[in-house]
Amino acid sequence: MAPLTRILLTTFTVITVILGVGVYLSVRDRQAPAVAEAQSGDAGQLVRDNSHRLNTVPSSDVTFVEFLDFECEACRAAFPLVEQLRSQYGDRVNFVVRYFPIPAHFNAERAARAVESAAQQGKFEPMYKKMYETQSQWGEQKTPADATFRGFATELGLDMTKFDAAYNDPATVARINQDVADGKALGVDGTPTMFLDGKRLKYKSYSDLSSAIDQALQR
Repeated sequence: MAPLTRILLTTFTVITVILGVGVYLSVRDRQAPAVAEAQSGDAGQLVRDNSHRLNTVPSSDVTFVEFLDFECEACRAAFPLVEQLRSQYGDRVNFVVRYFPIPAHFNAERAARAVESAAQQGKFEPMYKKMYETQSQWGEQKTPADATFRGFATELGLDMTKFDAAYNDPATVARINQDVADGKALGVDGTPTMFLDGKRLKYKSYSDLSSAIDQALQR
């Protein structure tokens, strides 16, 4: 290879490398804010402004939060315990519900959409209860329960045009996924998962739950 050719080839290679590095740094710098935002984000909030509250006690800073799946049999078993807690502590404790449908449960996400759609018409709690009362009818099946859930909405006297629109609205799914993202960031990997004042609860009986709340109220 002639000396001039080698010089030209070397110069071309150096310029190509410099340009390549420059492009990489430019792209990296443009992406950096977005990456940082995605990594920091705000996932992991235990309670959000739009979280559904079964009880609200402005004078109390004790908050009970449950991440649940309406098709989960364990959640169904825990439902009467939570209702008993609400009956006993509803005037002193804030009770908050977060969605956490498990992908393995065929109708869990649909059930959450139905509850969220009802919530948009002020009927969160009636539909929340309805799901547990009827779980044996639609749970653990591999066929869509859309018509069943629509029937529940009719029974609750909802505006069905609004219900249908909300049920099929991607924003409703996004609202549910926000709860799921928060749950995952908090270490939730199954349902029901309960938190009291930010700490994950471990319990085997109602007395375990009530004792934890009693201690929180004394602090």
